[in-house]
Amino acid sequence: MLDLSFSKPSEVVKRLCERLRTERLALQMTQADLAGRAGIGANTVSNLESGRNVGFENVVRVAMVLGRTKELEGLFLPKLDSLEDIRRYENSARRLRTSKKKSDNA
Repeated sequence: MLDLSFSKPSEVVKRLCERLRTERLALQMTQADLAGRAGIGANTVSNLESGRNVGFENVVRVAMVLGRTKELEGLFLPKLDSLEDIRRYENSARRLRTSKKKSDNA
């Protein structure tokens, strides 16, 4: 398990990119193979493995080809540790945006 608690975003990206490359190689796929199956360009895969700016949808496509959709399902799940957390989550699910906070000057 990778503890990201005290990592900088750039460090997280680097580790995830290394994992992606290792996973692709373990499946004996070239960047072109992965790109073709994911419906993206080989340059996009290269950029993704290098940590350069790539769209989130492309990350999802690559994860799907590599059989990692279960890991994606866990992203941004609510932390529901109490009944109050559940109530707050259910109420927020109905809202489209958060309300503005009142400033101290108002």
